[in-house]
Amino acid sequence: MTTDLPAPLRMRRAMTSLITLLGGVSLAVIPAATVSISSRLFSEQEQGVIAVAVMVATFAGQLAFAVVVESRLSSAATERRVVFPLWLAALSVLTAIVLAFNATNPVVLCIALPILVAALEVGRGVSVAERLDGREIWASVVVGIGALLGVAAGFAGQSWALIPLVAGIAVATCIRCLPVEHEASRPEPAVMGWVVADTAITGVIYPLLNAMILTFLGPSDAVLFISIATVSGLLAIPLNFLRLRLLKEHSGLDIVVSAGAVLAAVVALVVLELSGVLGFVFGEAWTASATLLPLVLACGWRAASLATTIPFAALRRRGEVRLLTGLRAAVSAMTFALAALGLWVQSLSAVFIGLLVAELLSAVVYEWARRHRTSRVQRAATSTAGKVQNPGRGADPEATSGASV
Repeated sequence: MTTDLPAPLRMRRAMTSLITLLGGVSLAVIPAATVSISSRLFSEQEQGVIAVAVMVATFAGQLAFAVVVESRLSSAATERRVVFPLWLAALSVLTAIVLAFNATNPVVLCIALPILVAALEVGRGVSVAERLDGREIWASVVVGIGALLGVAAGFAGQSWALIPLVAGIAVATCIRCLPVEHEASRPEPAVMGWVVADTAITGVIYPLLNAMILTFLGPSDAVLFISIATVSGLLAIPLNFLRLRLLKEHSGLDIVVSAGAVLAAVVALVVLELSGVLGFVFGEAWTASATLLPLVLACGWRAASLATTIPFAALRRRGEVRLLTGLRAAVSAMTFALAALGLWVQSLSAVFIGLLVAELLSAVVYEWARRHRTSRVQRAATSTAGKVQNPGRGADPEATSGASV
C-alpha cells in the first residue's frame, strides 16, 4: 500500500504518477487530431463517417485492452503481469506504413484507425500497470509531437497531414514494445470471457449512438458529438490511469492525484472553449453551434466516472467478474436508453444529460454492490473465526451431551 511508504518516497511516486498520467494526453489527442485533420482534408459526409470510425476505433481499443491487459489484472489467482504483444505492435506499425502511403483515402483511414488505437490503448495500459514510466514518457512525447505536426499541417491545407500523426504512433509503438524482464501471466479463461463480455456490452453503446446521430441528425452533429466527446475525453485520462492503478492495488494517493487532474482538466477545457481555441481546432462543425453547454455537460459525465471507478476497481480486484458483467449489462441498457431519449429530443445537450444521469446512477449501483459483497465476506470471515474458536459448536447435541457425562 502506498500509505505505508516513507514520505519522500510517497512524494516521488506521486510525481512519477502525475507525469505518467499527463502522458495520457497523447492517447486522447489521437481522436481529436484525427477529427481536426479530417475537417481540412475530407468532405462533410466523409467527416461524418470518419467520426463514427473514431468511435469504432475506441471500442476496438477497449476490447484489445480487455483481452491483453484487464483480463490478466483481474485474474486474482495469477501474478497479474502484462506485456505488450509483439504481434500487435508489428500489425500497428505495418498499418501505419500503409496509411502513410494512402493518407488522403478516407476508407483506408477508417480501416486503419481501430488497429492503431488498439495498439495505443494496450501499449499505454501495459506501461501504466507495470510502472514502465520512463519509456511511457518518451512514447507519449513522440505521439504528442506527431499529432501536433499533423494538426499544424492540416491547418496549412497539406494533403500529407496524416503522415506525422501515424509516424508518431508507429515510433511510440516501437518504444512501448521494448523487451521487459517479466513474462505475461496467463489469464484465467473464465475471467477473460467475463471481462471481454462486459467490455463489449459497455463499449458498443457509443459507436452505436454516434451512428444513430449520423443517421437521424446528420454528419455535422455526428462530427460535433465525437468532437465534444473527444475533448471531454481529456478527463478520461486520469480516470483510466486511476482504474489501472486500482486494479493492481487500492491507493488513496493515486485517487487524490487523479481527482486533482480531473478538476484541472475541466478548468482547462472551459478556458479553451471561452478563448475560441477549440473552435479553431475543430473548424466549422464546432463553430456552427453553441457548444459551451454540451461541453460542460460532457465534462460532468466524464468526471462522474470517478465515483464509478473506485467501487468498480474494488470489485474487479476481488475477482467479481460475473457480478460486474451483470451490473454492466444493466447499466449499459440504462445508459443507452437515457442517451437515446436525448437523441429523440434532437439535442446533443440532452444526449449528454442522459449520459451524465446514467453515470451517476451507475456509481450508486456499483457502490451498493461493493458494500454488499464486503459485508457478506466479513460475515463469512466472522462465522469461520467463531467456528475455529468453538469447534464443538454446531456438533450433534446428543454426542456433546454424552461426552460431558
